[in-house]
Amino acid sequence: MAASETTRKIEPYTHAAAGWGALKQVAVHLIKEKVPGAHYRMLLQQNQPDGFDCPGCAWPDRDHTSSFEFCENGVKAVAAESTSKRATPDLFAAHTVAELMEQSDYALEQHGRLTDPLVYDKATDRYRKIAWSEAFEIIARHLHALEHPDQASFYTSGRTSNEAAFLFQLFVRAYGTNNFPDCSNMCHEATSRGLPGTVGVGKGTVTLDDFEHADTLLLFGQNPATNHPRMMGELRDCAKRGATIVAINPLRERGLERFASPQHPLDMLGLANDRISSVFIRPRLGGDYALIKGVAKHVLELDLAAQRGGEARVLDVDFIARHTTGFDAFAADLQAEDWDEIVAESGVPRAEIEALARIYAKGERVIATWGMGLTQHKNAVANVQILSNLMMMRGQIGKRGAGLCPVRGHSNVQGDRTVGIEEKPTQAFLDRLQKVFGFEPPRHHGLDVVDTINAMLRGEVRVFVGLGGNFAMATPDTPRTWEALRACRLTVQISTKLNRSHLVHGEEALILPTLGRTEIDLQDGVPQGGTVEDSMSMVHLSHGMNRPASTNLLSEVAIVAGMAEATLGKRPVDWAWYVRDYARIRDAIAQVIDGFQDYNKRVAKPGGFHLGVASRERVWQTASGKAQFIVSAIERDTPITRARQRHGERLMVLTTIRSHDQYNTTIYAMNDRYRGVYGQRDILLINPADLQKLGLRAGERVDVSTAWGDGIERRIRGFMLVEYDIPPGCLGAYYPETNPLVPLDSAADHCGTPAYKSIPVLLERTETKAAA
Repeated sequence: MAASETTRKIEPYTHAAAGWGALKQVAVHLIKEKVPGAHYRMLLQQNQPDGFDCPGCAWPDRDHTSSFEFCENGVKAVAAESTSKRATPDLFAAHTVAELMEQSDYALEQHGRLTDPLVYDKATDRYRKIAWSEAFEIIARHLHALEHPDQASFYTSGRTSNEAAFLFQLFVRAYGTNNFPDCSNMCHEATSRGLPGTVGVGKGTVTLDDFEHADTLLLFGQNPATNHPRMMGELRDCAKRGATIVAINPLRERGLERFASPQHPLDMLGLANDRISSVFIRPRLGGDYALIKGVAKHVLELDLAAQRGGEARVLDVDFIARHTTGFDAFAADLQAEDWDEIVAESGVPRAEIEALARIYAKGERVIATWGMGLTQHKNAVANVQILSNLMMMRGQIGKRGAGLCPVRGHSNVQGDRTVGIEEKPTQAFLDRLQKVFGFEPPRHHGLDVVDTINAMLRGEVRVFVGLGGNFAMATPDTPRTWEALRACRLTVQISTKLNRSHLVHGEEALILPTLGRTEIDLQDGVPQGGTVEDSMSMVHLSHGMNRPASTNLLSEVAIVAGMAEATLGKRPVDWAWYVRDYARIRDAIAQVIDGFQDYNKRVAKPGGFHLGVASRERVWQTASGKAQFIVSAIERDTPITRARQRHGERLMVLTTIRSHDQYNTTIYAMNDRYRGVYGQRDILLINPADLQKLGLRAGERVDVSTAWGDGIERRIRGFMLVEYDIPPGCLGAYYPETNPLVPLDSAADHCGTPAYKSIPVLLERTETKAAA
């Protein structure tokens, strides 16, 4: 490791986000990953029409044609994939799985790219090289041996292309199950399940063009400078032209305070105003619903006051009358809410809530964005729906410069869901699949992530196939998840690099190495492109540019087809025929899924095409044909309130966070410079008042245990307390290290997303103290 990665220190970061620090880190990571110098020019083709789509976040690209469309964290993702380091069969011959398990997640990543398919040898506790054909035969044998198809579950990562995902769902449904856990289950599932009930479609209603015309932006539960840095360019431009930007998040993140764009010389020279957000609202963990409802309540009060004074209405009464239903019941519910309870539950003073309501009421064109700060709570679906209600009150959906903007994480998590990675498919989708491919797909709902883990523990799922991702680390209740994976007869991981999921395996296990998005994918001597859909429903092509890390890699499409043919033969399609030309897969997608007509022709244009979103056009695909105001109450009886009744003031609420040097479960380095944390990840952010209340000191180490009350001990040990500006009663710590504290039962109502952002915990001094 570099010295900066091993020096453990806490040092406040006083500079603007990005800027020279970001440029320095770009160079550091290219060198650290030993990326060949000839590959540096690939950065100029990142997110370009004739290049490759970033394997990181799902933020869209400005017309997909600008010359500088990469960010610091995008470079980290590309450098990690383009590394010259190799995890060859020799690595696995030299180390048992037990020995590799002793290495950190960061160290596992640093072994580099996987080069050959591997099979686990129980007798030696090692992986050994295997032929592709033999690997596919092992998978087919296990699938055929199951009593019924629902004893297998098929996970999908959000980096998977539309083509690979569509072929994957076709294979699995032809096999006979809808068991499709995917990364959406763990991030924006509340969006996918919540928005259809209000506006009819589980996607956002804005494009990048709308950001040019918005005068007000409300950013809920996000840290864009780390998790989707290219969004910062849009926010910078909005701030420069005078738009009001409100950051609504328990943590006051550095990137939303100050941002210096590496694309703009005046920013880099410190000669331009680098301020982004002008207002910060900081609800307590789990207080978002009460906060948004309080804003809606005061907007209604402002409208009633305007009527009494003979002034212009605050509500968009025409939009409400023409496009919505249920407003009267919602208004009555708002009027009945008690302000004292709203303040207590949100953790935000009434004056700040009312000020936020006035900002919203003043805005003519308002965009509301949100991340996992809204979606990873027990009441996550209600969070999304109350925000949708708020935006409908003033007609801020379906007009230029305004709308709903869920910001997805992984680069194609939205696209995978669009093309059929869905454990609860609609009957209309299944009907089309049956008509086009001539087989009867399974009609019952399948298993999501949490359901899959529970089914493994019960012995009901015996084969697990992971198309990308790091299931063992991304999921909650880590020891129980590991127990579940180890109970499987077969686990299959399709990956580019070594991760923990390869080491937490079933009785038999396979590692199948695949091409990365930056690499040339040749089929019959012809380079193939894959397509992705970003957070704003733009679909575009991605073409790899680098030579593959190994001659023995297959593309995800080829791996899926190989599994399918070994299991089903040429039923219901000739799988190899699709592999030879991915345009054939796109033609099949166009036959099955609305909006993809002339897919190949439209996606060939620079920037691709926008996949229509009905609610953007004020077409409401709901049962009533109108947008629906949904009434729900502030929850009073929750796991946290019950834990507080048991433990009193000792109880704290923990949120998981990402460091600036990670993407999801991938750890690029051990620093988190915007929060001033260096060389370490076993830290716990805590308010100074809570340190005093609990009789603790910054620099001490504590054990953290879940106050869930189900009789299962969940504990992490030896985390260092770091004094931080976080609301009283709240804690922050890194994901995935704190996943062991999240019970499988702690999941969102109506969508099953693990409640990573609101974990009731207790602190206890670790026996061995450590200095700061």
